[in-house]
Amino acid sequence: MDVTLLYFDGCPNWKVADERLQLLATERPDITIHHQLVESAEEAVQLRFFGSPSIRMDGVDLFVEPDASVGLTCRRYPTPTGYAGAPTLEQLRTVVELRERDTAAEPVCEEDNS
Repeated sequence: MDVTLLYFDGCPNWKVADERLQLLATERPDITIHHQLVESAEEAVQLRFFGSPSIRMDGVDLFVEPDASVGLTCRRYPTPTGYAGAPTLEQLRTVVELRERDTAAEPVCEEDNS
Protein backbone atom coordinates (compact mmCIF):
# COMPACT_ATOMS: atom_id res chain seq x y z
CA MET A 1 0.00 0.00 0.00
CA ASP A 2 1.24 3.43 -0.90
CA VAL A 3 0.63 6.16 1.67
CA THR A 4 1.46 9.74 0.72
CA LEU A 5 1.91 12.52 3.24
CA LEU A 6 1.21 15.87 1.60
CA TYR A 7 2.36 19.01 3.41
CA PHE A 8 3.70 22.52 3.04
CA ASP A 9 6.85 23.87 4.66
CA GLY A 10 5.10 26.23 7.09
CA CYS A 11 3.00 23.48 8.64
CA PRO A 12 4.13 22.59 12.17
CA ASN A 13 2.14 19.34 12.24
CA TRP A 14 3.36 17.38 9.25
CA LYS A 15 6.32 16.01 11.22
CA VAL A 16 3.97 14.65 13.92
CA ALA A 17 1.90 12.94 11.22
CA ASP A 18 5.10 11.60 9.65
CA GLU A 19 6.30 10.14 12.96
CA ARG A 20 2.97 8.36 13.41
CA LEU A 21 3.00 7.07 9.85
CA GLN A 22 6.54 5.76 10.36
CA LEU A 23 5.36 3.88 13.47
CA LEU A 24 2.47 2.44 11.47
CA ALA A 25 4.86 1.38 8.71
CA THR A 26 6.98 -0.53 11.25
CA GLU A 27 3.84 -2.45 12.22
CA ARG A 28 2.75 -2.88 8.61
CA PRO A 29 5.66 -3.63 6.28
CA ASP A 30 3.23 -3.60 3.33
CA ILE A 31 2.98 0.20 3.71
CA THR A 32 5.33 2.46 1.78
CA ILE A 33 5.35 6.12 2.79
CA HIS A 34 5.96 8.90 0.29
CA HIS A 35 6.24 12.62 0.98
CA GLN A 36 4.91 15.34 -1.28
CA LEU A 37 5.69 18.99 -0.65
CA VAL A 38 2.95 21.32 -1.89
CA GLU A 39 4.59 24.62 -2.79
CA SER A 40 1.88 26.91 -4.15
CA ALA A 41 -1.83 27.66 -4.03
CA GLU A 42 -2.06 26.59 -7.67
CA GLU A 43 -0.48 23.25 -6.87
CA ALA A 44 -2.87 22.86 -3.91
CA VAL A 45 -5.82 23.26 -6.27
CA GLN A 46 -4.32 20.92 -8.86
CA LEU A 47 -3.70 18.22 -6.22
CA ARG A 48 -6.99 18.81 -4.39
CA PHE A 49 -4.91 19.43 -1.27
CA PHE A 50 -7.23 19.87 1.72
CA GLY A 51 -4.59 21.27 4.06
CA SER A 52 -1.45 20.15 5.78
CA PRO A 53 -0.85 17.46 6.68
CA SER A 54 -3.01 15.39 4.31
CA ILE A 55 -2.70 11.62 4.21
CA ARG A 56 -3.63 9.62 1.15
CA MET A 57 -3.64 5.90 0.60
CA ASP A 58 -3.44 4.80 -3.01
CA GLY A 59 -4.45 8.34 -3.98
CA VAL A 60 -7.48 8.58 -1.68
CA ASP A 61 -7.55 11.16 1.13
CA LEU A 62 -8.21 9.10 4.24
CA PHE A 63 -9.69 11.92 6.33
CA VAL A 64 -11.43 14.28 3.91
CA GLU A 65 -14.48 16.08 5.31
CA PRO A 66 -17.50 16.80 3.08
CA ASP A 67 -17.11 20.58 3.46
CA ALA A 68 -13.29 20.65 3.19
CA SER A 69 -11.74 23.41 1.13
CA VAL A 70 -8.60 23.22 -0.94
CA GLY A 71 -5.58 25.37 -0.12
CA LEU A 72 -2.35 25.97 1.73
CA THR A 73 -3.86 25.81 5.19
CA CYS A 74 -3.22 23.90 8.39
CA ARG A 75 -5.57 20.98 8.69
CA ARG A 76 -7.34 20.03 11.91
CA TYR A 77 -8.33 16.48 12.80
CA PRO A 78 -11.04 15.51 15.28
CA THR A 79 -9.45 13.12 17.78
CA PRO A 80 -10.80 11.46 20.94
CA THR A 81 -9.25 14.28 23.01
CA GLY A 82 -10.34 17.18 20.77
CA TYR A 83 -9.03 18.75 17.59
CA ALA A 84 -5.36 18.23 16.76
CA GLY A 85 -2.97 18.97 13.93
CA ALA A 86 -2.55 15.27 13.04
CA PRO A 87 -4.57 12.09 13.46
CA THR A 88 -3.65 9.74 16.28
CA LEU A 89 -1.79 6.51 15.60
CA GLU A 90 -4.96 4.58 16.44
CA GLN A 91 -6.97 6.66 13.94
CA LEU A 92 -4.36 5.92 11.27
CA ARG A 93 -4.55 2.19 12.02
CA THR A 94 -8.33 2.27 11.77
CA VAL A 95 -8.58 4.18 8.47
CA VAL A 96 -5.91 2.02 6.85
CA GLU A 97 -7.78 -1.13 7.87
CA LEU A 98 -11.09 0.28 6.63
CA ARG A 99 -9.58 1.38 3.33
CA GLU A 100 -7.98 -2.03 2.94
CA ARG A 101 -11.34 -3.75 3.49
CA ASP A 102 -13.10 -1.40 1.07
CA THR A 103 -10.47 -2.03 -1.59
CA ALA A 104 -10.67 -5.79 -1.10
CA ALA A 105 -14.46 -5.64 -1.48
CA GLU A 106 -14.35 -3.75 -4.79
CA PRO A 107 -15.45 -5.95 -7.69
CA VAL A 108 -12.78 -6.95 -10.15
CA CYS A 109 -13.81 -6.75 -13.80
CA GLU A 110 -12.33 -9.44 -15.95
CA GLU A 111 -11.53 -8.86 -19.58
CA ASP A 112 -13.97 -10.43 -22.01
CA ASN A 113 -11.88 -12.33 -24.56
CA SER A 114 -14.76 -13.84 -26.51
